[in-house]
Amino acid sequence: MKEWAPASALRWWFDSERAPADRLIPRWIFLRALGLIYYSAFFSLVFEIRGLIGPHGILPASEYLQALSERFGHASYWYAPTLLWLSSGSHMLTGLCWAGMIASLLLVLNIWPRGMLAICFVCFLSFVSAAQDFSAYQSDGMLLEAGFLAMFFAPGGFRPGWGEESRPSRASHFLLVWECFRIYFESGVAKIIGGDPQWRNFTALDEYYQNGPLPTWIGWHLQHFPHWFHAATSFGTLALELALVWMMFLSRRIRILCFFILTPWQIGIILSANYTFLNYLVLALGILLLDDRFFLPYLPSFWNKSYLATKEAKPIASFFFFVCLIRHLCYFIYSCVLRLQKTAD
Repeated sequence: MKEWAPASALRWWFDSERAPADRLIPRWIFLRALGLIYYSAFFSLVFEIRGLIGPHGILPASEYLQALSERFGHASYWYAPTLLWLSSGSHMLTGLCWAGMIASLLLVLNIWPRGMLAICFVCFLSFVSAAQDFSAYQSDGMLLEAGFLAMFFAPGGFRPGWGEESRPSRASHFLLVWECFRIYFESGVAKIIGGDPQWRNFTALDEYYQNGPLPTWIGWHLQHFPHWFHAATSFGTLALELALVWMMFLSRRIRILCFFILTPWQIGIILSANYTFLNYLVLALGILLLDDRFFLPYLPSFWNKSYLATKEAKPIASFFFFVCLIRHLCYFIYSCVLRLQKTAD
């Protein structure tokens, strides 16, 4: 009976010392991926934020905050928790973006992850709270939620490595998986209760690939597939979002199977349309369905042996992952620069 006391249950959920020790590699990968997602958000904002909510922008943040202050008084700080109350000038807006970019890169480098996550969260929340119509998107809220939970999920310390001394608590891990589940399940529920007959008739994807957000050339080819393909993917979407996602809460083997179902599906969405960083965030959250035992066989043998033998907070495998992440980051920056040049031309 003592083991089931409320205090024991709380420690079981929130005490990192009682947490499982087999989630260090997924956590390490997830936090690096989250840093890249944060970076992509701030990198795009640094070119746009002054035109969106700057003093001479479309919806100036200063006018919005002033209106809130006049209507709600001191309660307006709760309606719009943002650093822009201090200043909403162009330099402040640009500074938020640069602070977010620097913190996100330091997060990728695994330098003081909790501190960098806090900086990223505060900077992005400051934009979302004052961006008005420009932040009314699911992706912004989901990134804020993941970033907030990640502060409790991340290891402590300045250079924590794998973070063996600060294991992820069950509560933080569950809430991140719960967010991943909700993104899928709520999307499926919205399709049904929204009353759109196309989803019930399995015709919703017949015109999707030409009406989706910024469809790609792959989406153009998919649009010309026969109706049976669109009907099958419509049914598959509903089945995945309403039924298969419950596999996230079952046994280890079923969770791994769920990962291999959800991941190709998300990649297909990314290849056919552009939902900004939402799909990449869902991919990153899906990594948390796995554990160290899954990743260890795919690591080089001497890294594998070192990890099993020492379990120290200095991962040798970090160099391998770091090189891969930097490679993709450089490619992303290069592609963004090319797009900006084409836009300017």
